[in-house]
Amino acid sequence: MKRTIIITGIVVVVAIIILIVINKVTSKKDIANLYSESKRGQFDIVVTTTGELQAKKSADIYGPEFSESRNIKSMDIKITDMVLEGTEVKQGDYVATLDRTAFDNSLKDELERLVTYETNLEMKILDTAVTLSNLRDNIKNLSFTVEEASITLQQSKYEPPTTIRQAEISLDKTTRSLDQAIRGYSLRVEQAKSDIRSIKNYLSEQRTRVSDIETVLLKFIITAPSDGMIIYKRDRMGSKRKVGSSISPWDNVVATLPDMSSMNSKTYVNEIDVSKVKSGQKVDIMVDAFPEKSYTGTVTSVANIGEQLPNADAKVFEVIIEVNGSDPILKPSMTTGNKIITKTISDVTYIPLECVQAGTDSIPFIYLKKGNKQVVVLGESNENNVVIEQGLEPGVQIYLSTPENPESFKLVGEELISVIKERAKAKKDEEKRIRDEAERAKEQRDGIMNMTPEIMQPFQDRKGSKFRANNQSGQKTTELSEEAPDQITKKQFKTKK
Repeated sequence: MKRTIIITGIVVVVAIIILIVINKVTSKKDIANLYSESKRGQFDIVVTTTGELQAKKSADIYGPEFSESRNIKSMDIKITDMVLEGTEVKQGDYVATLDRTAFDNSLKDELERLVTYETNLEMKILDTAVTLSNLRDNIKNLSFTVEEASITLQQSKYEPPTTIRQAEISLDKTTRSLDQAIRGYSLRVEQAKSDIRSIKNYLSEQRTRVSDIETVLLKFIITAPSDGMIIYKRDRMGSKRKVGSSISPWDNVVATLPDMSSMNSKTYVNEIDVSKVKSGQKVDIMVDAFPEKSYTGTVTSVANIGEQLPNADAKVFEVIIEVNGSDPILKPSMTTGNKIITKTISDVTYIPLECVQAGTDSIPFIYLKKGNKQVVVLGESNENNVVIEQGLEPGVQIYLSTPENPESFKLVGEELISVIKERAKAKKDEEKRIRDEAERAKEQRDGIMNMTPEIMQPFQDRKGSKFRANNQSGQKTTELSEEAPDQITKKQFKTKK
């Protein structure tokens, strides 16, 4: 019993010792985590965005082209079937089917009109043949009547003058009737030819219309123009075209076949940061699907005009980043994290942002491990760190957060407060100057807009007026500069050689 108690006591003591050791180690780790060290080196200012991978080059898969024919009424067409996005296809493989209902009905109506025109042509030819045959018979009969009247006149030469006169009148009337019939026949032939030509033209147009519709309907089964991976096309609203979506005559792309050998990251930068982003800047790229991998890229274009994306309040500007190199695991539409390096500063001291504190007077300071409360002059910053221009050397231990008993820390670096205030004042003055200039420019524009044509005329007359003078040394051109409305009394000249 006594031995058992001794063993139990030893176990308890050992356990207590182990707990004390663990507690000390944990405390040391916790204390170590409370500090950071000021560093010196290259400092990158970055703009962080989220983007989407897309192929730098791609081949579009088009639906029917309506602009090829004026005989087809343009309309939106619904996609009734489509292969899954990401499907690998070969040239000529099936991609999608479009709704034929409206065009099938149109084709049926046009075929009925075509049959009507063909029937009308046949009937016109038959009617013309019968009519002209009757006219030819009438001309032949009239020619016999003229011949009979001529014989009668010859036989009446020994008859009384009255009888001879009647025979002459009868011959003249029959001859005139024959001439009229011949002219009428010629006119009817020309009229028949014109009518038949018109019907044939209508028939030809109708056949073309039917052929155009049949040709378009052949394109309602869409196939791949080349090998590749099917990626659904996004419309103007950013939605992907899929089964149930529609294509329009002005935007008839159904899907795309991207070239996977070169990729871009399409992203958007808010209007606050877009002025920092320029073409040619380097970018660090991460892909959400493969967090263990990293890539580099270069900004290739920055939009000049902002846009408002759906469900967003602020304006953003489109930025295209080219991914350096290629990787077969990268696919279109993958989400990327982009760190655009907008500025690089060499050989500066910097610390984590969370180390910097500020009081009610907005003077920044940091807590040093050695027990001082150091005033610092801040410089550029990024999302994680800030440059310390004055008040701190590299390699100094700093609190990451407010320490216990901060009132016990000694304030040092008070001479930097005046520097900080001067900088703050200069910044405010510069902001005020920019605002004032913008306000004056606005007032000047408003004044010009409100001027009457009579007041504006002198400025328009003077605008572009030029005076030229020649001398022995060469020709000089003195040009009257355009005067602002509030400087009308000043004579401003520019001399150009």
